[in-house]
Amino acid sequence: MDPNLLALLGIAVLFLLFFLRMPISFAMFMVGFFGFMIHSTPKSAFNILSSDIWGQFSSYTLSVIPLFILMGELIYRSGITEKLFDAAYKWLGHYKGGMASTTILASSGFASICGSNTATAATMGTMALPELKKYKYDEALSTGSVATGGTLGIIIPPSTVLIVIALQTQLSVKDLFIASILPAVILTLLLLLTITFLCYRNPELGPPGPNHSLKEKIISLKGVIPVFLLFAFVIGGLYLGWFTPTESGAFGAFGALVLTLLMNKMTWDKFILAVSHTIRSSVMVILLIVGAIVFGRFLTVTRLPFAVADFVNSLPVPPVVILIAIIFIYIIGGAIMDALGFLILSIPIFYPTIIMLGYDPIWFAIILCIVTSMGAITPPVGVNAFIVQGITPNIPITTVYKGTSYFLVAYSVLITFLILFPQIILFIL
Repeated sequence: MDPNLLALLGIAVLFLLFFLRMPISFAMFMVGFFGFMIHSTPKSAFNILSSDIWGQFSSYTLSVIPLFILMGELIYRSGITEKLFDAAYKWLGHYKGGMASTTILASSGFASICGSNTATAATMGTMALPELKKYKYDEALSTGSVATGGTLGIIIPPSTVLIVIALQTQLSVKDLFIASILPAVILTLLLLLTITFLCYRNPELGPPGPNHSLKEKIISLKGVIPVFLLFAFVIGGLYLGWFTPTESGAFGAFGALVLTLLMNKMTWDKFILAVSHTIRSSVMVILLIVGAIVFGRFLTVTRLPFAVADFVNSLPVPPVVILIAIIFIYIIGGAIMDALGFLILSIPIFYPTIIMLGYDPIWFAIILCIVTSMGAITPPVGVNAFIVQGITPNIPITTVYKGTSYFLVAYSVLITFLILFPQIILFIL
């Protein structure tokens, strides 16, 4: 059988398994393994398991995933995140839309020590939604701000998505973390501007809350300082070369444990719960990587990614047109299936194309991360929207999606800026 035809058949079978609700990691593993077996030999397929997977998982780099997840879980289980929300609320709550803006800022603070969009959305939703309801905020704006704020968890470092991209593309985790900081800040500001615009145009969407004295505002910052110091130590130390990404994850997890113990916020039960959820989340990500390795090797041996790259490179259109088309494919893919799963599935296909077109790999990796986070709030599959709807089951999912749609414009503006001005990402490297 023609190798390219075999690869296309494998992709078709893969999507069939997705629609049959087989887990993405298992589907990629099965299609990749049996496809490799058909293309080559059973011995070659088993060699992937004994050499490629072992080579990937014997590297210490992979240990950064559970370490950063554990750091976020310890902070989350300790309840320190409530102080983040309280501080943001006292500074912004008295403005129109201030509670929704508080949710975005508190989400960005929690994202800086979490690395997960779902954990950020669940944490902020539990704290923010009752308050938003109390001050009679519009349901769409309330749920939309919580779901969208959660997406910052995979853009602001440490980000599990950036780690996965780094592992698949052999890029530096450190460079990706540093390159994502300014785009994350710009996105946060764009989300805040969106809320301000909506609420000043229609004040009933987000009426202001009570004002607080300057003394209360300053005192509230005491709860933010520990989290800020932890983030500054982990990311700053990484940037300054004090330690490697793996060591930064270890310092972050240890720092989070020490911080929660010093603040008397950690109990044995909470610690066990944090470790349990860390193992569960880490296994999910690692199984996705295993499936991606096997499926990626299958596509590589069929040379489909290189055929696609050669075909695209021969098209009589500017490279930016091809780039925009690929971004749209990622947006659509993230909207109809799990965004992280689609990311892992598609990188072996599109990454060689982007490199052949002459785009910077780190720049493209950050674009992918942002588009992936956008998929978490895009119907029909946006996972953050379903998490928020699960917290407030009386609010229909269509209302949540109406709220997230307000913020898709901010994402579109950011992606446009990054395409027009790539130095926003690259200047710090």
